[in-house]
Amino acid sequence: MAKTLRESEEPVTIVSTGPQTNVALLLNSHPELHSKIARIVIMGGAMGLGNWTPAAEFNIYVDPEAAEIVFQSGIPVVMAGLDVTHKAQIHVEDTERFRAIGNPVSTIVAELLDFFLEYHKDEKWGFVGAPLHDPCTIAWLLKPELFTTVERWVGVETQGKYTQGMTVVDYYYLTGNKPNATVMVDVDRQGFVDLLADRLKFYA
Repeated sequence: MAKTLRESEEPVTIVSTGPQTNVALLLNSHPELHSKIARIVIMGGAMGLGNWTPAAEFNIYVDPEAAEIVFQSGIPVVMAGLDVTHKAQIHVEDTERFRAIGNPVSTIVAELLDFFLEYHKDEKWGFVGAPLHDPCTIAWLLKPELFTTVERWVGVETQGKYTQGMTVVDYYYLTGNKPNATVMVDVDRQGFVDLLADRLKFYA
């Protein structure tokens, strides 16, 4: 990443769809490159319930210290948390639509989603379909108008007995801290699915 940033003539957007370990290491090791980063778009966190602990989403829980470094870096952060990814659901009819596109990539995607839909039939989730977490990051970059966002301050709990890894979103501006993140809170599900289908057609 450092090499890419150093060689780029324009600021670069970093998309991080896992724990923030590598991004945090980059920020700490190369402060001179901060100005070369346009924004960091992450899949992780939540304003509400967690999916790995009652309070924490997996990607943040795995390395909360790294996530805190990213959020407090001063670089614009865009957060695609569970609040939006759980609404970006793929239904059975959507997988059939992808399969009908008929190219090798769309066929493989449909088969992978068949498995994902089966996994999310567990009643504990309460889903109609299966949430597509990571694609929300790229979808926001391609068509931000599909998403509803709010500007808020976000911190990460690194030591809580019950809340370690929780992303604390100051929704009502109670801390007095200036917003440091664009937080996705809703998505046009049908528009999201249409975007995925359109992109899969390119592989014909």
